[in-house]
Amino acid sequence: MIFITVKFTVRPERADDWMDVVHDFTEATRNEPGNLFFEWSRSVSNPHEYVLVEAFRDGAAGRQHVESAHFAAGMDAMSYAVATTPQIVSTEIPDMDGWGQMAEVTPRSA
Repeated sequence: MIFITVKFTVRPERADDWMDVVHDFTEATRNEPGNLFFEWSRSVSNPHEYVLVEAFRDGAAGRQHVESAHFAAGMDAMSYAVATTPQIVSTEIPDMDGWGQMAEVTPRSA
């Protein structure tokens, strides 16, 4: 699995419409056959920061993603809304195909 996390610092005037900016890119990526997940979160401490957590089945799926027309269009749209160059962590995790369960926390009755 290719696991990627990206931090986007968005221009203050674009922070509230960021999800509109990335909507088409997000939906197209989620529909790629090799995409395992593609999830956005907004920072609770910095309202101008969004974090993207995404994963692809393998390197071939990752390459297909970055070579797609919707990737190019998404990068172009984002470039007009970001305040700084995004920060990224990208790594390959062998023998995984998505989220695992966290062993340290399980639901309990009140």
